[in-house]
Amino acid sequence: MITSYKEFLDFLNSLENKPKLLLHACCAPCSSHTILLLKKYFDITIFYSNDNIYPYSEYETRLNEIINFCKNFDINVLYDEYNEDDYNNKIKGLEHLGEKSNRCYMCYELRLEKTAIKAKKLGYDYFTTTLSISPYKVERWINEIGYNLENKYGVKYLYSNFKKDDGYKHSIELSKEYNLYRQDYCGCKYSLEERDIHDRAKEEN
Repeated sequence: MITSYKEFLDFLNSLENKPKLLLHACCAPCSSHTILLLKKYFDITIFYSNDNIYPYSEYETRLNEIINFCKNFDINVLYDEYNEDDYNNKIKGLEHLGEKSNRCYMCYELRLEKTAIKAKKLGYDYFTTTLSISPYKVERWINEIGYNLENKYGVKYLYSNFKKDDGYKHSIELSKEYNLYRQDYCGCKYSLEERDIHDRAKEEN
């Protein structure tokens, strides 16, 4: 089990062949740095599974953007059927806890579990997620969930902390270079509401 970014880099450099990696992605900007970092070491397929994203038009916008971005690298994008009920049931009772709360933990778990199941079904060697590139996401939780799912489904989880080595900053630079759509909220309806409350408070001050 990899537990640090240094161990992760050492592991990448130890790879002799290109294992098949199913990379869960939430959007094109978060995928940008992650893809450029990993494509040397893995045969990557993107998996867009994000039942949390609201409204559906935003879900479609992000999906189309990541499909177009991945064409630059000949990377295939898989996606599953949008199911808002799966997300609502997963975070029931936690809706208004805010960013970096148990609501987010359960959201990570939902998307990572769908990725692990898909990776197992399609015979991928590894699965992981781009989520950890965001400074608003708790990579310790993401990795805890990932390794738990590795044990549950028998498909290897790749350690994830893509904000390291200025990964988030690099993703912003790449977004400008490729003219990517960058959303201004996490994705769920509650983060959208929290953004609006924050914006109103700024205007009042």
